[in-house]
Amino acid sequence: MHYPAALLFLILASGAQAFRICAFNAQRLTLAKVAREQVMDTLVRILARCDITVLQEVVDSSGSAIPLLLRELNRFDGSGPYSTLSSPQLGRSTYMETYVYFYRSHKTQVLSFYVYNDKDDLFAREPFVAQFSLPGKVLPSLVLVPLHTTPKAVEKELNALYHVFLEVSQHWQTKDVILLGDFNADCASLTKKRLDKLELRTEPGFHWVIADGEDTTVRASTRCTYDRIVLHGERCRSLLHTAAAFDFPMSFQLTEEEALNISDHYPVEVELNLSQAHSVQPLSLTVLLLLSLLPPQLCPTT
Repeated sequence: MHYPAALLFLILASGAQAFRICAFNAQRLTLAKVAREQVMDTLVRILARCDITVLQEVVDSSGSAIPLLLRELNRFDGSGPYSTLSSPQLGRSTYMETYVYFYRSHKTQVLSFYVYNDKDDLFAREPFVAQFSLPGKVLPSLVLVPLHTTPKAVEKELNALYHVFLEVSQHWQTKDVILLGDFNADCASLTKKRLDKLELRTEPGFHWVIADGEDTTVRASTRCTYDRIVLHGERCRSLLHTAAAFDFPMSFQLTEEEALNISDHYPVEVELNLSQAHSVQPLSLTVLLLLSLLPPQLCPTT
């Protein structure tokens, strides 16, 4: 790369501020599972890609799996320390799950959180709602609402999730909300016809960024869009850069058998460009200094 071109690249890069939010069903995550070397290594590499990850299906009763995973993540990743926020154990019987947020604490902080008050017992695992700060002026905070539905009641739970959104929106006086998780929203659990009748599909303002038909499962024999991310709010949607399922077996060169030791789901992720704005922002001192080094023919004119 030539010197002026390199400077231009640095100028453009200095304005970019990507922020990645992920959801991952880690499939029966226990201490024994985390203690396996390849599982730990893969989970750490998945988590290190994201600024916030919501882990689902954490079923560790010992309370030791998440601290161990956090310790290894902070040893692995040099981009800043991670912290965690865990829900209570949630469920209707002896089978209980926990939602766990992993977040890069030098870029975001938990502002507030609560477990949704499911007084009508509509959810097998009620949402564990959290509000996070964001390192940008366009959208200074964002609310995340994770949900892992039970396959036997997907339609009922996803319609109830719309009413969780309404409560959350009123509680924090914000429309900028992301709903995310293993919704089981495809294949035998929810037909396309029933999916399109959900209030989260028929009411305006909800943007399903993981497209129908995108495979979020590891097995070659299945092709289902179980895992979803749904954006709401004009500011939130205006910052959308990319959204996709992350094919970790392909990225990490794992066989299907090796990948299934981690999970039978892909993580899903959305990347926000926090530097995106609707008005022209003043140039930073760094950018101005870089511009001063450019030859006149490469400098921008007004």
